[in-house]
Amino acid sequence: MTPEQYVQEKAAKSGSSFYYAFLFLPPPRRAAITAFYAFCREVDDVVDEVADHGVAATKLAWWRKETAESFAGQPTHPVMKALMPHVAAYGIHLSHLQAIIEGCQIDLEQSRFLDYTGLARYCHLVAGVVGEVAANIFGRSSDKTVEYAHRLGLAMQLTNIIRDVGDDARRGRIYLPVSELQQFDVKAQEILNRKPPFGYSERFTALMKFQAVRAHRCYDEAMALLPDVDRAAQKPGLMMANIYRTLLREIEADNFQVLHQRTSLTPLRKLWIAMRTNWRGS
Repeated sequence: MTPEQYVQEKAAKSGSSFYYAFLFLPPPRRAAITAFYAFCREVDDVVDEVADHGVAATKLAWWRKETAESFAGQPTHPVMKALMPHVAAYGIHLSHLQAIIEGCQIDLEQSRFLDYTGLARYCHLVAGVVGEVAANIFGRSSDKTVEYAHRLGLAMQLTNIIRDVGDDARRGRIYLPVSELQQFDVKAQEILNRKPPFGYSERFTALMKFQAVRAHRCYDEAMALLPDVDRAAQKPGLMMANIYRTLLREIEADNFQVLHQRTSLTPLRKLWIAMRTNWRGS
């Protein structure tokens, strides 16, 4: 299997909304974003799939070393072999990859965030930086597009957090800030119990509505930041935004039943949203 085949398989197998946006890119940009996405999946899977904390920490340390050596001209992992031919053309820096690894390190070391400031910093590393690199690959001519990409990354990560409350609780993790749980008088144990009717209450629903309003505000702010000159090039990002925002609205319509189930869109619906965005341009 070639490095290019490896990253393609990694991206396709994930079933992610990102994959559907990649389909509309010209081959060179599609190859670059597929390799970059595969890198993100590899390091994220270290935290999600490796049960032993020590082993996971060792793997992340290995990825730090591998990325540094790759930028020094010696990649060994198929993901880095697939990615490195594209880094110069699309402004991908070692600091971008190291920031994403740092975000995964936070995942490994923290299971709570005291306040939104701490959560926002984590989102910057695991989503904002990803958005910046993706925007570079899609093509941009304005620095305002970087601001848009960071804001959109935040909005999408906040949507992930809302969707995955139950899945995260199963791993003993709560990404909702402790200060906001306290604000809405929701106890951590109510979330960790997960099974209905435990956890579902007017207090929990109010907390989740608060999270959704903030996520929607971030989407609106991101769209306002995107300059017209880059709108056509950034259509893949707009596809992802529309897919994620549709998911958020589905969760809202279901009254935030996120503790015992994980809401998702079908592959056909994701493809339709991507195609519709491509036709309309927004």
